[in-house]
Amino acid sequence: MQVGNARYLKPQDLPDILPVMPLTGVLLLPGAQLPLNIFEPRYLAMFDDALAGNRLIGMVQPSFSEGHVESPQGSLVALCQIGCVGRITSFTEIEDGRYIVSLTGICRFRLFEEAHVTKGYRSFRIAPFAADLTTPDEEAQVDREALLAAFKAYLDANKLEADWESVGRASNTTLVNSMAMMSPYGPAEKQALLEAPDLKTRAETLIAITEIVLARSFGDFETRLQ
Repeated sequence: MQVGNARYLKPQDLPDILPVMPLTGVLLLPGAQLPLNIFEPRYLAMFDDALAGNRLIGMVQPSFSEGHVESPQGSLVALCQIGCVGRITSFTEIEDGRYIVSLTGICRFRLFEEAHVTKGYRSFRIAPFAADLTTPDEEAQVDREALLAAFKAYLDANKLEADWESVGRASNTTLVNSMAMMSPYGPAEKQALLEAPDLKTRAETLIAITEIVLARSFGDFETRLQ
C-alpha cells in the first residue's frame, strides 16, 4: 500500500501502538480519503504529535454494546474492536485554531490493550490486517450493475441526484468504498461495512443495507429496480 510518500507493505511497517480518534458514524476504509475538522484540544494535540512523528491516526467508533470500561486512567468510553489506520495526507491550519485534515486509509486493525492516555487522547496496541496491505484484483468480483441499481433506487426514493458521469468513470473499488463512507446509514451499518472481509462482501453488504432501508421506509424495493 502506497500512501503519500510512504509505503506500507507488511504489518511491521506500522507502529505497535497507535493513537485513536473515536467518532460515531464515521468510516475510513483502506485506500479511501476522509476529511476531518479538528477542533477539540486533545485531538489538536494528537494531530500535532502525529505530524511530528509518523503521521498515523487510528479511526474507530465507540462501542454499541458497552458504555464504559475501567482502565488505570479511570472510566473510559468502550470502543469497537476494529478500526482503520489513516495517514495524514493533507493538512491546513485555520486562523481560529482548527485543523482541516485529510486522512488516507491504509489498513484495518484490531484493538488490543489500551497503552496510555496522553494529553487527553488515547492510544492502543493494535494488530493490523495484513491482507489490506496487498493489492488483490477484486474489481471483477463486484456486481456493479446491482450496486448501481440499489444506489439509483435510493436516490430516486429520496429525490436526490448524482453525477452519473463521474460514477461511470469510477472503478469498482472507488465506487464501493466511496458509497460506503458517504452513505447516510447508522453506526452499526457503518461498522458492518468496515468489517466486511473483502470488496465483494462490502458491496453485497451495502446493497443489502440499502434494500432494508428502502423496504422499511418506502415499501416494495423490487419495484424500484425496474
